[in-house]
Formats: sequence, structure tokens, C-alpha cells
Amino acid sequence: MKRKIQDCLAYRLFLLLPLFSFGGCVEIKAPVDYVNPYMGNISHLLVPTYPTVHLPNSMLRIYPQREDYTSNKLKGLPVIVTSHRGNSAFSINPFNSFCDSLEKGSRSSFILYNYDNEKIKPYYYSVFLSDYDIEVKYVPSHQSALYQLDFRTGQPGLLIGATNGELHVEKNKVFGYQQIGSYETRVYLYLETDVVPLQTEEGNTVVMKFPENDKRINLRYGISFISVDQAKKNMEREVAGKDLETLTRTGRTIWNDALGKIQVKGNCEDSKTIFYTSLYRTYERMVCLSEDGQYYSAFDNQVHQDSGVPFYTDDWIWDTYRATHPLRILLEPEREKYMIQSFIRMAGQMKHFWMPTFPEITGDSRRMNSNHGVATVLDAYVKGITDFDLKEAYRACKNAITEKTLAPWSDMEAGKLDSFYVSNGYFPALASGEEEVVSEVHSFEKRQAVAVTLGTVYDEWCLAQIARLLDNKEDYNYFLQRSLNYHQLFNAETKFFHPKDSEGNFITPFDYRYSGGMGGRDYYGENNGWVYRWDVPHNVADLIKLMGGKEAFVDELEKMFDTPLGKSKYEFFSRFPDHTGNVGQFSMANEPCLHIPYLYNYANKPWMTQKKIRTLLEEWFRNDLMGMPGDEDGGGMSAFIVFSQLGFYPVTPGLPIYVIGSPVFERAKIQLSDDKTFEVYCHNYSPKHKYIQSVKLDGVEWDKSWFSHEELMKGNKLEVTMGAYPNKEWASQDQSVPPSFEMRK
Repeated sequence: MKRKIQDCLAYRLFLLLPLFSFGGCVEIKAPVDYVNPYMGNISHLLVPTYPTVHLPNSMLRIYPQREDYTSNKLKGLPVIVTSHRGNSAFSINPFNSFCDSLEKGSRSSFILYNYDNEKIKPYYYSVFLSDYDIEVKYVPSHQSALYQLDFRTGQPGLLIGATNGELHVEKNKVFGYQQIGSYETRVYLYLETDVVPLQTEEGNTVVMKFPENDKRINLRYGISFISVDQAKKNMEREVAGKDLETLTRTGRTIWNDALGKIQVKGNCEDSKTIFYTSLYRTYERMVCLSEDGQYYSAFDNQVHQDSGVPFYTDDWIWDTYRATHPLRILLEPEREKYMIQSFIRMAGQMKHFWMPTFPEITGDSRRMNSNHGVATVLDAYVKGITDFDLKEAYRACKNAITEKTLAPWSDMEAGKLDSFYVSNGYFPALASGEEEVVSEVHSFEKRQAVAVTLGTVYDEWCLAQIARLLDNKEDYNYFLQRSLNYHQLFNAETKFFHPKDSEGNFITPFDYRYSGGMGGRDYYGENNGWVYRWDVPHNVADLIKLMGGKEAFVDELEKMFDTPLGKSKYEFFSRFPDHTGNVGQFSMANEPCLHIPYLYNYANKPWMTQKKIRTLLEEWFRNDLMGMPGDEDGGGMSAFIVFSQLGFYPVTPGLPIYVIGSPVFERAKIQLSDDKTFEVYCHNYSPKHKYIQSVKLDGVEWDKSWFSHEELMKGNKLEVTMGAYPNKEWASQDQSVPPSFEMRK
């Protein structure tokens, strides 16, 4: 027994490698050991986070098939999640006697399991299926995986199902496809067991029964969006002949390499868990679809050669342009380049040469409002990722903004509402109860008139900046002028962005908390007028002027956090289910709010940003099952956490600057390209010291509440002296505030 314990400890220590250190101080845990995939698995109101098991940005992702953590049963064992927060295609169902009582052809494609002793890591999953005394262990590769099934009692068996598809069996091999919903996209499966079954059956599902003395069945499978043959090649390339322990070590190393690009030190273990869990979630998408140099594209339903440039898809850009893409620029610049190149490919494969907005494995779903792919392109380019065709990217972005309707959730061409927008500078709204007669307007998503206007003027500012880079002076001047059209909806009397009808009249009566119907969608988008009051990220300085100056701006920010819901929670959230994580009218749970706490910096009050950021992090992001306040849309909110814990945030994608917040760790080191690192070092560190007393950048006193991307990429050190009480003088001068509107080289 003693020898077994020693061996177990040695193996555990081996799995904890590689270690990382700061100046000789060795941490016991590696980054991946801090990841808690269960964080947020019980939702506050809408969709929870899911404990995804996968390798970074890989095609194969799985998580237990259940509604959320509190679900009583598993719905089979997962094979591949084909869309973020989607269901699994196919289902693997081990059994020992269940199917004997069912007639051939009548079997369901899954079994409902009672389960216990579940364990999830980014690279590993195990669970005990208590109804059948089956121990399950799972480990993924990029496009294939291994299930190890230990049957404690009875004759081992497998039921493998496909919904809306077909499967075939030949001895120990199962292969076939499943159609994804009503789309043309198919996902293919090739599966082998290491034990030859005694009996097999085909029908709506495949059934395999094994010799009773073979209590362990290893099941290896590959998936593909191209063909069964390619799925087989993927399996053979990645997992054939490899055991569970080997694949586990490989997956662990891959995750540590990814997460270890940021190393943090501090004496709050929960903060590290929140940090690395959030960083892990930013790697869930986009996913690489290239399979041996080719890929299936749902944008034209063809298989293409990738010519050495991997093809990525599955991105909700409205959510991810704000922080996920900017974070990837720092940590995975080559991967970000491939993703932008993929966007351009998608545009060329679609009916219209339009930049996608919500590119998924099944094509572009055109969800939400605006066309923020342009911000992603601009931000990457001005931060040094230039190895893509900027002219083609600009053409795709410009076409999407000028040729496609701006109406949310629509793929139709521009219509009369868009003509009105071009002529008048704002998207017209309907009065409450007025009937919609424009065909391109979605029946549920409505016009979102203010959200569309504000989002599009920011997109036009981004177009102007790219036009300048291309030396297109005509477009630059045109779109730069149009980017000021938020003035058209600013109500000088109320200091809010207020919807107007087609006659130029403000819609009345109006309540900035409640007006707009479900999710405020008549005028805003998922949130109310208080949230969209701050949605001018490209010109914060001008927004401050519109508000009446810096004092008034800060007062109005404070009013947002102070103004109560005004209704019972069940009434308010029945109308605004996305508007959770509330502090007054502020919603920590929805992406349009992410930049708001940083806006105090622009009004000479960085200490108030420091206070707000720390308060929000502590209130809403915790190492527990309800540790996320709202939908985690594929890394958008998680990237906010990563940046904010590091101590800075990209308020305006497209401006190569970062606004300083309040660093959480004693030391954080970011691995950059060319073997450089950017380091944030906190003197007088304590988890409770949230306020900045002074800053040095590269050894020089720094009295600005921002720094440039160029300074970061030099590999400098940001030294921050912290304290328990605010230094209201630091970075409080007019020359200290972050720049806005445009930054010329």
C-alpha cells in the first residue's frame, strides 16, 4: 500500500508540471490546475456556462448534456458540440442490460443516466453512471477522442445514436453522419472499439454487445465536417494506438502552454482560479475547421483547400470584438491573423461580399445589431497584425455596412430604413404600438433604432480609420463625418440617447428604464437607455462635452449605479432578462456595459474606475457555481475579467491603447512574441489594496491613466504602487486622460 501511495504521489507531481516561477519562487500548481469549469454552471437567469472539455480553439468540444449543473440526469455521453452552447451531435450510450427489453428499430438515440462522481478538467472528463455501474473516462484531441468505459457488472454494450442522420456498423466500426438542424452542414463520425462485439444491430441507432468478460472497452472516434473517410483519418492521426494516460498528459501540456502565456502571482487563490478559468473560456471559440489542409465551409457548402492558412469559424462578433479578439492579439497573434483571413474567405464564399457578423459552423446567422467585424479588422491591423489583405477586408466591411440592411438579425439587402439612415444620420423608430410595415425588420428583434445608430456610427469610425490606412481620403472624410451622427439622437434636455421617429421627433412619452418592449428592442438591444447612454467608445471626449463637462459626466455615471430598478425584480427581469448583474441600472451581465466602469478615467477620476472595477469583480465573478452573472457568449465576458484582473482594458477596439484599472495580482507576466514579456508589478501588494498610488512605466514616472499598445509590445514593466485608500491626484490632470476619436501616427 505504501508503494502505491508513493507512486500515486509521483504521478500527481508529474501531472502538475510544467511549473512556473517568479524570481525563484516556485508555485506548486500549474495554470491549468486553477481552472474550475464548473464556475457559473448555474445561471442567474438565462444560459449558464458549460464545463467544456476540449483543446484550445479546436473543432472537437464536448460537455455533459444537461440543462445546467442542477440537472438530475445526463442525456447520453456527448460526441461533439457543433455550436457554442449547442447540443451534441450523436450520442454514445454504454449499457449492460437496458437494450435487451427494447425491440429493434424502436430505440431512442440516447439514454437518460443517473450519474455521480463527476470530474471535469479542460482536457479530461470522468463520470460514474450509477444505474449501470459503468465508470466513464474521456480525453479529447483536436478532431478525435477516446472514451474508456469500465463495466463493473453485466454484459457490456453500446448504443450509438444520431438524430437526423444515419449510422452503419461493420464489426467493431461505426460510421455515418448527422445533419445539423435544417442546415446543409453535416458532421461525420468514424468510431472504433478495441474489442470486437459479439453482436451488432442497425436501425435508428447502432447497438453493439461485447463478451461478458471484456469489462473495459476503449472507444476511439474521429469527427469531420468533410466525410467519413476524413473522420477516420483524423482519428488515426490523433488517437490511434494511444492510451488514456498519454492523451491526458498531451492535453494537459497543450493547455498549460496556452494558459501559461500569462503567469500571475498573489496570495488569493480564488482570484487565480477566476483568472485562469476566464482565460480558459476565451479559448473555446473560434474553432479551427481545417482537416489535413482542407475544410468544409457552410458559407458556400463546399470543401476548400486551405493553402496552408487554417480556417476558423464559430464567433459571435458582437460579443467578442470588445475584449476577446483584443486579448487574442496579445496572446495568439498568429491565430488572430488566421481568423481575420477566415472572415475575408467567408465574405468571398457568400452570396454577397459582406463581412460576417455571427459566423458559425452552419454559416453566418447575422444575429444582433451592427457589423463589428470592422472593429476586429482595424484593431488587429493597428496593433501590428498586418499579414492579411486589408483592401479586401475593407471592401467586405464597407459592403456589409452600406449594402446590407442595418435592421438587426437580418441578411436582407439595404432597404428604405437604410436609405433613411444614410440621408438623416439615424435609424428611425416607431412609436409605442405603431405597426411595423418594413419587411426586413425581425418580428421579435424589432428595429433597435438607438442601438443600431450608435453601433453603426462606431463601425463608420472604424471604416474611416481603415480608409486612412489605405490612403482613401474620400472615404476617410465621409465616414469620419458620419461617425459623429450619434449627435442626431442625443437629447440635450435629458442627456440620453433618445429614439426619434421618421419626422425627427423624439418618441414620447418615454422612460429610459422601461420603454422599448421586451429587452428594449424597439429602441435598444437587450438593455435599456441607461446602458446605451455610454455607447460612444470612439469619442468619449465628445460624449463628456455633450453631458455638460467632466463633473456632470461623473455625476451621471454615478446616477446610473445609484438608480434602482424601479420595479420588483420579477417585473424588471421579465422585460430585461439579459440586464442582470445589476448595480442600479448598470448590468455587469451584458457586453455593452463592459467598458463603462473605465470611463471615469476620461473625466480625471481614475480612482473611481479602480473602486468600481474591484467592486464589480468581487460582487459578480466568483469561484462558485453562480460565479458568472449572465450569458458567457464565447469569451466576451471572460476576456473582460482577464483584462480587468491584469489591470487594464481596451475600451476602444481600433485605438491601440489600454485604459488602466486596478491590478489584482502582485505580479503578472504576459508572454509576447519575439520572447518579450510585459509585466505588471504591484508594490505594497495586498488583495485589499485596490487603489493606485503611483505608476512607473519602464522605470519612468507615469501620470497617465492609459498606455499604448506600442509600449506594451516593447516588453516594458508597469510598476504600480497600491494602497488601501485612493490617491485622487494620480492621473487627474487633463493631459492624463486617454485619447479618443482618432489617433494619427
